[in-house]
Parts: sequence; structure tokens; C-alpha cells
Amino acid sequence: MKVQLLDLASQYRKIKKEVLAEVKKVCESQHYVLGKNVAALESEIAAYSGAKFAIGVASGTDAILVALMAAGVKAGDKVVTTPFTFFATAGSISRLGAVPVFVDIEPDTFNIDPAALEALLKKSSKGVKAIIPVHLYGQCADMDRIMKVAKKYRIAVIEDAAQSIGAGYKGRRAGSIGHLGCLSFYPTKNLGCFGDGGMVTTNDAKLADRVKMLRVHGSRVRYYHDEVGLNSRLDEVQAAILRVKLKRLDSWSAGRVKNAKRYDALFEKAAIKGVLSTPKISEGCVSVYNQYVIRVQKRDELRAHLSAAGIGSEVYYPLPLHLQKCFKGLGYKKGSFPVSEKAAKEVLALPIYPELTPAQLKHVVATIGGFYTKA
Repeated sequence: MKVQLLDLASQYRKIKKEVLAEVKKVCESQHYVLGKNVAALESEIAAYSGAKFAIGVASGTDAILVALMAAGVKAGDKVVTTPFTFFATAGSISRLGAVPVFVDIEPDTFNIDPAALEALLKKSSKGVKAIIPVHLYGQCADMDRIMKVAKKYRIAVIEDAAQSIGAGYKGRRAGSIGHLGCLSFYPTKNLGCFGDGGMVTTNDAKLADRVKMLRVHGSRVRYYHDEVGLNSRLDEVQAAILRVKLKRLDSWSAGRVKNAKRYDALFEKAAIKGVLSTPKISEGCVSVYNQYVIRVQKRDELRAHLSAAGIGSEVYYPLPLHLQKCFKGLGYKKGSFPVSEKAAKEVLALPIYPELTPAQLKHVVATIGGFYTKA
């Protein structure tokens, strides 16, 4: 039995007719940039996320970049984030000439450790302009503690919610808690478009206006530029597709949660003790399981075993950012962030998309159990 890591074709077949009808409308209108679909999607995403404003941009990476710019981050400023995340988080900081400053993660949630963050800022907050907590794998970081320490030191908080649209934190949703939030609509995300796309969320009208200005070359009035911005706009075709998919997002997320619970029960029954642990969801959090990530011993050997059995998996992420070649100049070394480094050797994402069948889930767990029985 083959089990893909992600099966976007199955999702597409169910919405194909509606998607193509909406794309056709855009083509017939010949209005492709910042049209009615973008405006409507921005309102819908703001309402869905519980934020007052949402501004569409060209990608999740650009969402982080524009949010940093809107927060006033400039060359030489410091931005604190986690080393255990996708490259775009720290890459966007460096793109502005700012300096990524890393703190380690919690071993159970894989999110930034608030205690480590507070210890860093207590030691020295000089030059720190922003904090970017990443809501990794679909679960929010501990935002109460993060916002408390940020307020104490008067630092902006930019939520990297690229993997967590719809995720809950004590009654609020990802992207509505910090000063700014960043969403990605990359095809593999829970809400993915047919290419690249992103959005910035905020409850601050001035920040929203600034993001809107920055995404069109720093212009509020055509051909008049207040500052140097970007050309980063979510296009009409992608917005139309996302509007079709947004209506189904809650049911898709519910399917992921259902599959995660099935996995949890199956792994508990399989009793693979001492070599495997399942995801931990913190009290007050609702995960949308952008990934279902286990921690395992002999990770690479297990992954090869799964691949041979026709089961897809992925490692998010095999090398923490502080050990990446491009960040060598920051001065970090192996051992600087041991929790992140250990996670990078043990994490493995399994198929979790809502179209999975109970039989496929059982097959995945049985194959994993078979590997450790033989080992």
C-alpha cells in the first residue's frame, strides 16, 4: 500500500469544477492585480484569523520581509527568533541587513522557549527590534509569555504563522496575537494556492497602512513613493483559488486533527516505547497539524524503511539555522542550541492530510512498528 506524504491531487479533484470556474471569471475580467478577489480574501482571512486587517503579498517569505520593514527593522538591528524553522524566517531578517539572534526551542513543542528568550533579553536587549516566534507544525508558541517579555522591553512581535492558519491559542487564532502576523499559501500549506502567496495580519491600522504601502514599491499614490518598498502583491488568480479553498479549511483542519488522534491511538496501541514519541499539544492550544511530527531513534534508517515500503515522510528540518553555512558569520557553533540540534536528528513528519484512510494510517504505524521490532 502506497501512502504519499501529501496528496494534493485528491483535494483538487473535489474542488476542480469550482476552482476552474473562478479562474475563468478572473481571466475574462482581465483584472489580475489587486482586484476584487484580493480585497475579498483579505477581509475573509482577517475575519477567519481574528485580526482587524489582512494584506495580501506575493509569498510567505515576503510576508515576513514586509512585516519586518513595517515594524521599522533596519540594517544593524537585531531580531530574535528560533534556529529550528524554515530558512525564510532568518533569511528575511538578513535580507534587510539585520542580525538574526537565536534562542533554543522547547523539546516537546519545538517552538521557541520563552524562558530562554527572557534570559537572553535580561542579559541584553540592546539593539533588539523584534521577536519572531514561529508557530511550528501547526501549533502556536507560548504567546502570553512572549508578549509579556516583549512588552517589558518594548519590542515588536511578528508571528511566523506560515504553518498555522486557524491554529488556536487560548481562544485566539494564530496571526492575531502579536503586532503583526505572517501567513503562507504555498501549495503544501493547509490553505495552499496554486503557486506562491502570502498575507500579513495585524490589529494596528497604522501598521496595516504601512504594509499596503510597502507592497507596492513604497507608494500610496501612484508614481509617488514615500520610501523604497517591494513589488509583492497577491494576484487575483491565486486569491480566487484561495477563496474557494478557505470555505473548506475548517473541515480539512478537522480531518487532520482526526487523523492525528488516530495516529496517537495507534501508536499507543503499538507500544513502541523508548524509541518514539508523538506530538504534544500544549494546554490551551489547538493544533491544525500542518505536519504530524514524531521523534524517533534511528530516524534516517526508519525513513529509508518507510520509503522502501512506499510511504512518504519528510524531515522538517535536518540542519538548524545557526549551523547553516550562510550564517557562519554569526559566530554560533555546534552545541550552541542543543535542543534544536537534537530535534534535527530525531524529527520525522508522517502523512497527515485529511484524505488519508484509516487503513493507510494503520499501515504507516504497522510499518514503523515492524521496523523497530526487527531492529
